[in-house]
Amino acid sequence: MGGNGMETKPKILIVEDDEDIARIQVFNLEAWDMEAKAIAYGGGVFHAIRQFGPDLVIIDIMLPDVEGFEIIRALRSRETTSHIPIIVITARDGESDRLKGLELGADDYMVKPFSPKEMVLRVKAVLKRTYEAHSRFGTKAQPLSIKRGPLEVDPKTFTAMLDGEPMELTRKEFDLLYYLLKNHGIVLTRERLMEDVWGYTSSVYSRTVDTHIRRLRQKMGRCASSIRTVRGLGYKFELASS
Repeated sequence: MGGNGMETKPKILIVEDDEDIARIQVFNLEAWDMEAKAIAYGGGVFHAIRQFGPDLVIIDIMLPDVEGFEIIRALRSRETTSHIPIIVITARDGESDRLKGLELGADDYMVKPFSPKEMVLRVKAVLKRTYEAHSRFGTKAQPLSIKRGPLEVDPKTFTAMLDGEPMELTRKEFDLLYYLLKNHGIVLTRERLMEDVWGYTSSVYSRTVDTHIRRLRQKMGRCASSIRTVRGLGYKFELASS
């Protein structure tokens, strides 16, 4: 989790140039026993991450120096930050913006004006989904590593191996691969994947699933064909040799 270890408060980094909104976010997160820090410019996000060690980042899309989408893309492309969950909170409410945010790797998307209480609840939900393997959230059982042929994923260390070599996956790609392996041989609808991997119950964003499946296949080498498309339904993971 954050730089201070498992026993400290969750750390939330806010990238928001509106001082009033940032102040509301910080106040409400801290009222719910979290540690929050706000910065106004996207260009300082990596420095803030190194200094603050956040467990989650809240990003506005419309920033004065760089578009929030570019920050998400940069965070997801670097090994040191690809695992950090991201929530977008922005005034841009178009479906194409929501889809773009999710496809780039955001874990949730909220539209301004927003309810501070809902924001806190969504932050807590994303943290719990993302770090359910850790005892901070009182999980009853540790998730087990899974090995299917040449593939092995370990949710305790967030590592995935193919033929004994580490795979460079974003956090959401890792979650998707783990869920597919866990449900080996089972047809999973896009709606079920959105609900269980992304935490969304709407089918509106099912295109996000297709995008992540395509990217995951590109990183799976000879196992790419093991993620099979079930026309009209969704996907199924089944090793070609099984």
